[in-house]
Amino acid sequence: MDRPQRISYAEISQLDDAMTQVLERCAREGTPRPESSAVRAHSPAAFWAFEQAWDGLFRNGVVDHALKELCRIYVSRSVKCEYCGNQRSEGARDLVSEAQVDDLLNFEASDRYSERERAALSYAEAITWRLETDDAFWDRLRRHFNEEELVELACFVALTMGQQSWIRLLNIDHFQVMDQGSVSLAPGLDTAAAIDQARTSDDYWGVK
Repeated sequence: MDRPQRISYAEISQLDDAMTQVLERCAREGTPRPESSAVRAHSPAAFWAFEQAWDGLFRNGVVDHALKELCRIYVSRSVKCEYCGNQRSEGARDLVSEAQVDDLLNFEASDRYSERERAALSYAEAITWRLETDDAFWDRLRRHFNEEELVELACFVALTMGQQSWIRLLNIDHFQVMDQGSVSLAPGLDTAAAIDQARTSDDYWGVK
């Protein structure tokens, strides 16, 4: 598969210490892994705007991390951002099952989610696909979330959707920046060879 990379990675040796420390954390902890951050590093303004928003909305905040991880992967599957969709947050790895991941695009009919999770995913779906909403939609959300949670979740989904809609265009891949090993990758996709092999399968989620 010919996958020309559309924007290069910034030269790590030319970055300042603070940016390098962020990339080192990406390599050590993942989600994001360092490649997407190395692209954003061409623009310090973009790099820090994303880093600060991601830290506040994904790593921290009032909404439980596992729920945001479900929404993050839902967006990945929806917009077909293969790079992001093959990542898993280490902080939610024991709380989000691969069976749940596999059912994300069919979440309303699946019995793998709680009512709160389905409500959050419906919110992510409406934001991602610009769906019309009605009183019943909002009544459902308000049964499970207060207004602080609704704002945080929406801003997180919007950040995720915007970034992944862009990242999918770049054809970046894992194992290309820093020595990061298999941290925060989905089961069975923990080496470059495994990812390449998966792309030859007709049931691989990232096949376009």
